Amino acid sequence: MAKHRIFTTSVASVYPHYLTKAEKKGRTKAEVDEIIRWHTGYSQQELEERLGNRTDFETFFAEAPQLNPARTAIKGVICGVRIEQIEEPTMREIRYLDKMVDELAKGKAMDKILRKL
Repeated sequence: MAKHRIFTTSVASVYPHYLTKAEKKGRTKAEVDEIIRWHTGYSQQELEERLGNRTDFETFFAEAPQLNPARTAIKGVICGVRIEQIEEPTMREIRYLDKMVDELAKGKAMDKILRKL
């Protein structure tokens, strides 16, 4: 099976789109970064290094220090596809992140986005 083009896309090339989406709705870079850190376990410094090194999505998720187990509670449709039905692991991680940024832009509280009880 051919690799999805997004897997080889750098996280840094998509990151500005996450920021723009959030900031247009009055949310902050700090909140976007918090979502990414929560999802992956990267520290802020490690996240910035990955962005600076233009790490691709496949490597970004494969080398994540600790993917948050609560991320599997993320459900719903993103880009017309049900997240819980995505079988390819890297694509599912990308869509989890997309969904959380969408929720941020829609004004959802951080506790709810980060699936805190």
